[in-house]
Amino acid sequence: MEQNSYFNSPKKGRLRLNGVITELKAFIKEDPEAYYTLVVGSDSRGYRNAVDYVSVIVIHRVGTGGRYFWQRTNGTKLYTLRDKIYKETLLSLELAQELVPKLKTALNPDVTKYNLEIHVDVGEHGDTREMLKEIVGMVRGNGFDCKTKPQSYGASVVADKHT
Repeated sequence: MEQNSYFNSPKKGRLRLNGVITELKAFIKEDPEAYYTLVVGSDSRGYRNAVDYVSVIVIHRVGTGGRYFWQRTNGTKLYTLRDKIYKETLLSLELAQELVPKLKTALNPDVTKYNLEIHVDVGEHGDTREMLKEIVGMVRGNGFDCKTKPQSYGASVVADKHT
């Protein structure tokens, strides 16, 4: 799989992960008393023999808006829905596990009022309903809160926009 080391921002252009963390910190410092939700999610779109995966980091200042950063990864086509959903979830978990320690170091002790959520592209309706419990269990088993459709806007709206 070809990994893109850059994130894209609609406002800031191309950034490495450390640049994303700098932007997250600056956004939080604009209103340190606010409550924040930090979201990581992934989506994919298959083509003939390839797949584009898009992972996003979203910072949401609850009640007043947010910012997001996205990264594209290319891979070989997966032929089952189960494999596709697992791959998207694993990409989100890997990104969150890389992001959290760096963000804690950058923010400490500036802010503690944020919640990290992994957004997955599964829900109670449709073809993914059979995988709901196992995907949610996988995310929670890794120590993260999990949001599913229709609350999983990080995966089903923001990442989907760039696939």
